[in-house]
Amino acid sequence: MKKLFLAAVFLTGFTMSYAQETSAQSADPKSDKDLMTWYHKDFSTTKVYGVNTENAYKFLESKGLKPKTVIVGVLDSGVQVDHPGLAKNMWSNPNEVPNNGKDDDNNGYIDDIHGWSFIGGKNGDIDVDNMEVTRVVAKYKPVFEGDDSTKNKANQAKMPEEFAMYMKSKEMYGKKSVEGQQSVKLYTMIQESIPTMVKMLNGKPFTAETVKAIKPADQNEARALQVMNQVVNNPEFAGKSAVEFEKTMKEQMKEALDHFTPQAQQYDINFDPRKEIVGDNYDDYSEKKYGNNHYEGPDAVHGTHVAGIIAGLPQGKEVQYGVASKVAKIMSVRTVPNGDERDKDVANAIRYAVDNGAKVLNMSFGKPVSPGKNVVWDAFKYAEDKGVLLVKAAGNENQDVAEHTAYPTNFKNASDAAPFVSNVLVVGASTNDSASLRAGFSNYNKKMVNVFAPGQEIYSTTPKNEYQYLQGTSMASPVVAGAAAVLLAYMPNLTPAQIIESLTKSSNLSTVGTFADYSQAGGVIDLKKAAEYAFANYYKGNTGKANKPAKAAKKAVRK
Repeated sequence: MKKLFLAAVFLTGFTMSYAQETSAQSADPKSDKDLMTWYHKDFSTTKVYGVNTENAYKFLESKGLKPKTVIVGVLDSGVQVDHPGLAKNMWSNPNEVPNNGKDDDNNGYIDDIHGWSFIGGKNGDIDVDNMEVTRVVAKYKPVFEGDDSTKNKANQAKMPEEFAMYMKSKEMYGKKSVEGQQSVKLYTMIQESIPTMVKMLNGKPFTAETVKAIKPADQNEARALQVMNQVVNNPEFAGKSAVEFEKTMKEQMKEALDHFTPQAQQYDINFDPRKEIVGDNYDDYSEKKYGNNHYEGPDAVHGTHVAGIIAGLPQGKEVQYGVASKVAKIMSVRTVPNGDERDKDVANAIRYAVDNGAKVLNMSFGKPVSPGKNVVWDAFKYAEDKGVLLVKAAGNENQDVAEHTAYPTNFKNASDAAPFVSNVLVVGASTNDSASLRAGFSNYNKKMVNVFAPGQEIYSTTPKNEYQYLQGTSMASPVVAGAAAVLLAYMPNLTPAQIIESLTKSSNLSTVGTFADYSQAGGVIDLKKAAEYAFANYYKGNTGKANKPAKAAKKAVRK
C-alpha cells in the first residue's frame, strides 16, 4: 500500500466519486515548526498526543546509559539514500566494497552497500505491479472456472482454502478493475476538454457568475461546462484567472492520470512485469538470490518518508528529525512496488535484513489476500528466533482487522487468542486532535492492534531532497519503529516481547469516545514512559540482572 490520491476528489459528484483512502496522504506544505514536529510532543505539558521523544532521551541519559547503534530495516518502496536529511544515518555494509561488482561478504548479494532490492533485476526496476487480487484471479480462474465444469467442481472441493481466496479476490477485483478503467477514461476526457474550458472563459476569471453566463454551443462544450460547474466553488479553482485555471486544471488532471493509469495496470490480469524485469521464478518460494542494489527505485516517496520518520536529521532550514535520529541507521530493502508486495519478496526481505544486522524492521504495507502467507510466517518465525522486532502498519481501510484481514498478520486465524509469534507490533494511526484521536482511515482491533501512534499530517523526507506531509498507518508504524530502536539502543538486552510490553503498557490513555477499544494499549505510545517502564522492569546493567521495580514506579508510568 502506498500513497493516498487527493487531486481527483474535487470532482466528487461528477459521474462518480473517486475519493479513496490508502497509506499516505499529501497535504499542503506548512511552515509552522510545531506542526512539522508535533508527533514528538510531550502530552503531559502540551495535551497533544505526541510520543515525548526528547524527554525519553533525557531520561535514558540521566541513568548513565550509553546508546549503541541500532540498524532499522525499512522494507518499502525504496529510499533516497543520499537525501541530505538521511545520508548520515544510512546503514553501510562494513563487509562490502562499493561498486566493485563482487559479493565481498559472500551473502549472495553483490554490492549491497545500503541494502537490497527484491523488485529489480538486470533489466531495471519494477514500478507498477499487480494487486494481489489480480494475481489470484489470473492464476485460479482457469482452475476453478475453466471450460470443464466437472473439473472445476473437483478443484473447488480439493482446494477449499484457495477457492475461498479466489472468490474473495474475484469480488474485489471486479469492482476495482472497472473503477480503474472508467477513471482513466473520465480523466482523459476532462484533460482533453481543458482547451474548450479556457476558450469558454474568454479571458474572464473563473467565478460562479462567469460559469453561469456560459451557453454551450455543442456537446463538447456541454461536457466541459459540466466539469466547470463541479469545481466552481472549489478553493483551488474559484476566482482564478483563465491562465491560472488552465494551469491548475492541467496539474490536477496529470496527477489524476498518474494515479489511475497505474491502477488500470494493477487490475489488468494480462499485465505482469515480473518475469522480464526481475527474471526470477516467482513460483519458487525457496529462491532468494535475485534483485539488484537499486535502493531508491522509480518511486521512493513512501519509503523515503518512512525512513525520515525513523532517523531523519535536521539540515539547513529543515527542522524535521526522526524519533531515533540519534541512534539508528537505515537499511533500505526495496520490497513494495506501485501495487501489492509479493509474499516471496516480503519473506526474503525479512531474512535479508535480519541476516545483515537489522534489529527492528518497519513494514508499512498490507493487502487483503496472501497466497504465500506461510512463507511469510516462516520469515516471521525466523526473525523471532533471531530476536528481531517487526513493526507493522495496521492498514488504512477504517476496518476492524479481525473482520477484514490485513496481511501479513501475526494471527494465523482471527479467532486465535494470541499471535503465533511474540515479535510483531501492529500500529494504528492517531491524530493531534484529542477530541478525535483515531485517524478516520486507521484500522483497529482491541486484540490484533497493539498500539496507536501519530500518523496524521507527518512531515518528513521525500525524494529530490524535498519534504512533504503524508499520512496513514504507514507513517504511524515508523514512529513506533523509531521508538523501539531508541529503547533497544540504550537497553540492548531487551527482547522484542519486552519492547512491545513496554510501549503497550505505558501508553497515554484517552477517555474520549471509544478510543480505548481500538487497540491493546487503549492509547498512544509515550517513549519516555516506555523507557521508564523498560528500565524499571527489564534493564540489565553490569550485574546482568533486571532491576527490581518498585510498585510506586510501576504505577506511575500508567498515569
